[in-house]
Amino acid sequence: MADQADIARPRAGGGTGGDESAGAGDEDLSEPRASTRASTADRHVGSRIRERRVMLGLSQQQLAQMIGVTYQQAHKYERGLNRISAGRLYEIAQVLNVPISWFFEGLTPDSGPIELSPRQRMCLELARNFAAIDNEKHQEALSQMARALAAQAPGRPAGRETDTD
Repeated sequence: MADQADIARPRAGGGTGGDESAGAGDEDLSEPRASTRASTADRHVGSRIRERRVMLGLSQQQLAQMIGVTYQQAHKYERGLNRISAGRLYEIAQVLNVPISWFFEGLTPDSGPIELSPRQRMCLELARNFAAIDNEKHQEALSQMARALAAQAPGRPAGRETDTD
């Protein structure tokens, strides 16, 4: 019985003890450098998951259901608080219809993740809101309005249409 208490003591204190029987739970505490590098990548991958989810018009709850995790877990993935296993990342890539490499685009060793500009955020919000419109005729009307406004934009030739049907 005393042996079990000795084993449990380092874990309870979050210790860094050298006792091999302390378990794998201590490994994150003993390697802060690897954890720091990984957290930058984790945040980047999480932000890319969120970006794609919003682009597809999915809620965190919907994504969570599609990949078989809780809403809270999906939220932690997107924030980069919890690491994503290779298998889970593969599953997320399948659900979001992107190659796994897409999650790492823009991640460089020295600069970290790329922040979205206000215009990029607005475009993502527009895509999410557009996808949330259930009525196809309303979607088409909004699409035509956007084309008309784009044709009137400064520096764009007048009367030039992008769709001829």
